[in-house]
Amino acid sequence: MSEHTGTGDPARSMALLWRTEEPAAPRGRGAAAGLSVDRVVRTAVALADAEGLAALSMRRVASELGVGAMTLYTWVPGKGELVDLMVDDVLGEVVDALGGLAAPAPPAGPDGWRDRLGAVARANWAVHERHPWLLQVATMGRPPLGPNVMAKYEVELRAVDGTGLDEVTMDAVVTLVDGFVAGAARGVLDRAQAERLTGISEEQWWAATAPYVDQVFDPAAYPTVARVGPVAGEANQAAYDPYRAFEFGLARLLDGIAVLVDAAPRA
Repeated sequence: MSEHTGTGDPARSMALLWRTEEPAAPRGRGAAAGLSVDRVVRTAVALADAEGLAALSMRRVASELGVGAMTLYTWVPGKGELVDLMVDDVLGEVVDALGGLAAPAPPAGPDGWRDRLGAVARANWAVHERHPWLLQVATMGRPPLGPNVMAKYEVELRAVDGTGLDEVTMDAVVTLVDGFVAGAARGVLDRAQAERLTGISEEQWWAATAPYVDQVFDPAAYPTVARVGPVAGEANQAAYDPYRAFEFGLARLLDGIAVLVDAAPRA
């Protein structure tokens, strides 16, 4: 299952993202009296974290809050707007991990950009680990332009500011790193989903499959596989280690960006 940001009413989404319009809290007692947009979003995020995006619905969020669905609609008009709010909310964790907007801008010049961009990648990786449902939300075409998304873009651009890269290339580098992280993090999500669907761990699956592979595998027909596979499998303790792949890929990605930085004109 997947969702897309930007499917709700743009005016309502922007008003909710920036909290320029928010219903007054109901008077009286009961669950409805304690509602707020923030509480609705936190509840929806917790539900998606625990049960996945497939469990997310306005009716289910209302149930978790102990209110009727119609009460929830007075706070958030629909699922499209709710998904926008959820994405903006969790991406604020990247901003926090990088020091927030109050953190001093990195010094001018190319020194240190690699560590800063590595920190950007790892902060994004951590968010995907905590909120794997985020990988099932398409955000590139119509990102929710809320305060956290804006702040995230700001602090990520600062990582390469002062390197001599032009503005278009700065944007392209940030987009490249974010895209790499999402792709690498999908390996963690795929592994978790496979274990949840089958009820057996990665190690158990390989132990059950290995005897059948031994029966059909011909080392003479696949000599390179026969040489590389066992060594890589021993190193990864699996056919694929998403954490090792992430660190390896990030290092190579930064090597490639270094070529751009080294070639950039200096002020």
